[in-house]
Amino acid sequence: MLFEGFTLETREANGTTLRLRRAGEGPPLLLLHGNPQTHAMWHKVAPVLAQRFTVVLPDLRGYGFSGKPHVAPGSAAFSKREMAADMAALMTALGHDTFRVVSHDRGARVAHRLALDHGNRVERLCTMDIVPTLAHFERTDMDFALGYYHWFLLAQPHPLPERLIRRDVEDWFRLHTTREPKDDGFFHPEARADYLAALNLPGTVESICEDYRAATGIDLEHDRASRAEGVRVRCPMLVLWGSKGKIGKWYEPLKLWRDYADGTIEGGPVNSGHYLAEEAPEEVLATLEGFLRP
Repeated sequence: MLFEGFTLETREANGTTLRLRRAGEGPPLLLLHGNPQTHAMWHKVAPVLAQRFTVVLPDLRGYGFSGKPHVAPGSAAFSKREMAADMAALMTALGHDTFRVVSHDRGARVAHRLALDHGNRVERLCTMDIVPTLAHFERTDMDFALGYYHWFLLAQPHPLPERLIRRDVEDWFRLHTTREPKDDGFFHPEARADYLAALNLPGTVESICEDYRAATGIDLEHDRASRAEGVRVRCPMLVLWGSKGKIGKWYEPLKLWRDYADGTIEGGPVNSGHYLAEEAPEEVLATLEGFLRP
């Protein structure tokens, strides 16, 4: 049974409903998942972290079993600013004024915005397998366009990508998560079942597409405004990426993040593909050990 000892609950935050698990005692630690997953992606690392931290594991809005705003022109409900505001409100409701954040994929984009908009609350930030969204788009070339083709497909106007995905949700999940070759047994059966159950809920596929549409529009507006105003990540950062994935091949991640952050930056590659916390949990935990500093 995954997440033994964790509570499972639903909370209202920033006008949306969030499913979450939590456990542990100690400094608060927020873990944010990626696409097309749920908080279940942390099942190999969260129980260990809960031995030293108060661990909070939400499903992001639109994902998992959290609330799913409707599709709307401009995709404002899925801006990383709104998704970050959910997390800030959730942690306030749980009694945590300041906290550490560990994040992956889309959740790391939410965490980046959280550190910009609520910088006085984020003590330490770990991002996994991303560089800033603005950096991706401003450096777009053939490698990125082909390697991350889903960014451009999912951002197409509603309902084109939704219709393509809904023709066979499980097949899309398999194709999307095996761009680095993996068999169906790669994900823990309970975690995989949670991902697929969530994907089959009304509104999840639409929410995922809205997330990516926001990334091509309103998120870039917010990111450019932050850059123009000199708003940068102030807390220490741990930047990790999978050595078998694309990020380290296309970019110099530590150097690139220094264009967006004023605090100390450390990190490096993990011997994994894109799904670091599920593929190389021991290495991830060992790296987090010194960085999080309870």
